[in-house]
Amino acid sequence: MSTRASSAPTRFRSKTLTALLAFLFGSLGAHRFYLYGRRDLFGWAHLIGLALGIPGVLLLIATQRASVLGWALAVPGAVSLFAAFLAAIVYGLRPDEKWDAQFNAEQTNRSRSGWPVIFVVIFSLFIGALLLMTGLAVSFQTYFESQGGLSTSLSQ
Repeated sequence: MSTRASSAPTRFRSKTLTALLAFLFGSLGAHRFYLYGRRDLFGWAHLIGLALGIPGVLLLIATQRASVLGWALAVPGAVSLFAAFLAAIVYGLRPDEKWDAQFNAEQTNRSRSGWPVIFVVIFSLFIGALLLMTGLAVSFQTYFESQGGLSTSLSQ
């Protein structure tokens, strides 16, 4: 969180827009940069995780999930992705009064969240859970296939 000079006016931060940014562009850190500015370390951590995760996934695809380096690179990308969906849920479910107390304390405007933020939360929960279950299934399948190959070669 950055400190600003007291003479600089702060802008209104929309809870719905923040949740939507986390849902759509969370792995890019868009929601963090919207709230805290370009100096936010966690926003940059999202970008670094994504920058590592994309080559990791591509390496896993190219090696049919056999690359240890691919798995190591994919993990930060997955963490960034799941953290973004979780952030969309947490921001969307925060009560408007608490949101305004933290992000809009100096504003006269007040947040009035409605159905749009609820839909963002629902989609974040659905897609995040779907991706998490898919990732776990692929990981376990890869692990058990590699174990099956070991036991077959040991018995010969």
